[in-house]
Amino acid sequence: MAKYVELYTKAKMPILGLGTWKSPPGKVADAVKKAIDVGYRHFDCAYVYQNEDEVGSGIQEKIKAGVVKREDLFVVSKLWCTFHEKHLVKGACKTTLASLKLDYLDLYLIHWPVGFKAGSELFPADEKGMTIPSNTNILDTWEAMEELVDAGLVKAIGVSNFNHEQIERILKKPGLKYKPANNQIECHPYLTQEKLVDYCQSKGISVTAYSPLGSPDRPWAKPEDPSLLDDPKIKEIAAKHNKTSAQVLIRFHIQRNVIVIPKSVTPARIEENFKVFDFELSKQEMETILSFNRSWRVCALSTCASHKEYPFKAEY
Repeated sequence: MAKYVELYTKAKMPILGLGTWKSPPGKVADAVKKAIDVGYRHFDCAYVYQNEDEVGSGIQEKIKAGVVKREDLFVVSKLWCTFHEKHLVKGACKTTLASLKLDYLDLYLIHWPVGFKAGSELFPADEKGMTIPSNTNILDTWEAMEELVDAGLVKAIGVSNFNHEQIERILKKPGLKYKPANNQIECHPYLTQEKLVDYCQSKGISVTAYSPLGSPDRPWAKPEDPSLLDDPKIKEIAAKHNKTSAQVLIRFHIQRNVIVIPKSVTPARIEENFKVFDFELSKQEMETILSFNRSWRVCALSTCASHKEYPFKAEY
């Protein structure tokens, strides 16, 4: 099995990356350094995670020490929702590049299809707590993303949390210059996303799975929520392979040719999560895991449910 997925641009995107959402600033630089030592070459970042500066420090330290070269790494970041206006996109990208201390990104994604009111607040809200939208259009934002490729700031562009209708609109856009190279979506056995994964892959768009372990550390977790890592059926499959539940949950994506970005700041887990290339789930095990789907979302972004571009009303 290849340890990377080839994008339509011919770039090779490592199939396993380190996620950095919810990684505390004081710990994430060390997590990045540990990951590089273990063999990770793909790092998933975003402006809204508010830790790109530290991620960049970790990367820089390893480049300076001669452990890796910039071209060995595949660094992803995301345009936040308050920067969807065309004239704000390049500045947002440059802010991320400055924080990460890089002169280009391998992949830059529109983080969500929903635009928010521009300004310093990441989640501008009205008195009811609902997010205030911007009057922006996905297709205009996409044109600004295309300009980043031409300017040499990013090698490839893509989307995140887009449904297939929204991707279709980009693909059908008159004068489209670059199609999306990737769609990063929440994906795990309780949200298997078969239709969306099949759709994207059929269009030559790679898929990245975020929250592959069900994001047990999400701030809004409720005690009654299902826990993937504790699922007895997953544990059973893991025991059979002498692996952990986390390793099975990661391997599940790799075998679907889906890129996967488990987050950890714990050195032992960063290492454990990378040891997924020495076993294979059987066809039966894959089917069993796919059967756990219950359309359960960690990230529903419910404060945007009335937004015209809210992505999760569509079937897929």
